[in-house]
Amino acid sequence: MRTPPWVAALYVGPAVVVMAAACLYPVLSAFRLAGVDWALGTPWDSARWVGWGNFVSAFSNPRVWSSLATTLLFAAVCVTAEMVLGIALALALEHPVRGMAFFRTLFILPMMIAPIAVGLAWRYLFDAQFGLINAALQALGFGAKTWLADPTLAFVAIVVADIWQWTPFVFIMMIAALANVDGAVIEAARIDGARWWQQTLLVKLPMVMHIIAITLMMRLIDAFRVLEVIYVLTFGGPGDSTEILALHIYKTAFVGQQLGVAAAISVLLLVVVALLSWGALRLSNPMKGEPR
Repeated sequence: MRTPPWVAALYVGPAVVVMAAACLYPVLSAFRLAGVDWALGTPWDSARWVGWGNFVSAFSNPRVWSSLATTLLFAAVCVTAEMVLGIALALALEHPVRGMAFFRTLFILPMMIAPIAVGLAWRYLFDAQFGLINAALQALGFGAKTWLADPTLAFVAIVVADIWQWTPFVFIMMIAALANVDGAVIEAARIDGARWWQQTLLVKLPMVMHIIAITLMMRLIDAFRVLEVIYVLTFGGPGDSTEILALHIYKTAFVGQQLGVAAAISVLLLVVVALLSWGALRLSNPMKGEPR
């Protein structure tokens, strides 16, 4: 006997309503705020309706588009490196090896540290005079670098910090996914003469592709939302070379006191993240082939 559709709606409905309210209210509030000219510390009654004026002001600002370009480059470099490193580490520690528990614990520690602490730690490491990185370079015979004063090196610094902190997330997701791969399929591939790299690329990874896609989507979203580490490490400098869109929104709202314009830029960020998330899910639909 088939379960009536209303039974599923009865169980899932309350959670859907709560999640919809929790997600939709901030989005609708952002659209509402994007239509007014209002500053913190002033009564809401003093807010002046400007319609599309904030969107025009935001999208005509070259710094918005430069921040978006920086964000796209930052997300592409960081997420690609994190996915490659995380999957490689998971494959390396997939089978029992001596000290595996120690290495697994060591790899997940960066993810457990508060982002503010991560930013401070890397700021001290990249310090031009007293930083450990420059000390190591000088010990190897290289010259010291002004990491946080050079636009290119500062961008490298925020990329390194993000990769260090979030590669463990990919590692955890992939080690769990690989643990659920059917060993009989791998054994059948081995008997058929598949080498290790063939088993990995043609059997294992395709079987966990839906987990890879979900992990990719989550890291893309996080890469666009990152703020604290870059805020502490460079504050978008030198100039605006490391000013990602989230940091530009923060500066616009709380430094420039233009909350309406900041909300308009937030809508742009929402659209970009939604499109990237949709594309990541299209890579591998976890419900593909499931009976309706």
